[in-house]
Amino acid sequence: MSKHRVWLLLIVCNLFWAGNYVFGKYVTAEVTPLWITFLRWTFAILLLFPIAHFLEKPEWKSIKKVWPSLVAMAILGIIAYNMLLYSALDYTSPTNAAFVSALNPGVMVIFSVLLTREKISKIQILGISISLIGVLVLLTQGNITKVFQTTYNRGDLLMVGAVMVWTGYSILGRRLTSIPPITATAVSALFAVMMMAPFAFWQGIDLSSLSPLAITGIAYMIIFPSVGSFVFWNISVREIGPGKAGIFLNLIPVFTAVISGILGERILGTQMIGGLFVFTGVYLTTGMLEKRLAAKE
Repeated sequence: MSKHRVWLLLIVCNLFWAGNYVFGKYVTAEVTPLWITFLRWTFAILLLFPIAHFLEKPEWKSIKKVWPSLVAMAILGIIAYNMLLYSALDYTSPTNAAFVSALNPGVMVIFSVLLTREKISKIQILGISISLIGVLVLLTQGNITKVFQTTYNRGDLLMVGAVMVWTGYSILGRRLTSIPPITATAVSALFAVMMMAPFAFWQGIDLSSLSPLAITGIAYMIIFPSVGSFVFWNISVREIGPGKAGIFLNLIPVFTAVISGILGERILGTQMIGGLFVFTGVYLTTGMLEKRLAAKE
């Protein structure tokens, strides 16, 4: 596959993920985070399992050996992350949520240093610091001098929690090398659905009362972010590697801001400034990290 086609897949992949933030804001007005997550992944696994079977051709028996890790991934990446994300969108804008989530690469580097004792350069330290300043600008709405006095937006704080949870999920995923990625996602999603089912049915939902917009949003989440993005992402990673593909993740906040702006959301100056700090920090942190990894190869 040509590089241009891979780049197109990555652009579309991140566009789909950005749409998840925007649609999530509308759907949370009618559906609880638990039911959004439950419905999204219940139907997604019906598509993920056939795709995994024909695309990756996994040894399904080998799943028995790593089921504890898959259950942990289900709790962190499917249940906790999505619950925190959709809960956050009840209180903050899709743009803010996406900008805070852009902190992920820097947090990943920090945990890599703490858990694997990986060396970190001065430029990476600078990059992480700049990213943190950007997030503080977003959390304090530009009033960073009162960082310890400000009452923070609950949604932004929930997104910080989502970033931490996704970091744990990613670390588990990196260590799980015996199962292909789409297969691992399908199985962990199945475990997540089984764990959520009793709570979802206890909470209850009136599906007949959902508006066409909510139904469209849930259908979008099932088909595009859950299935389309993940398949496109894994095809791209196989072609150009995770380092180069990871750079395209920075498109998610950009696409989210553009889509939100088109739909009428006002983009504030503090969001632009905070986002610029986050992008700059991510570039310094992940850019230097990938260069060092490439040099070792």
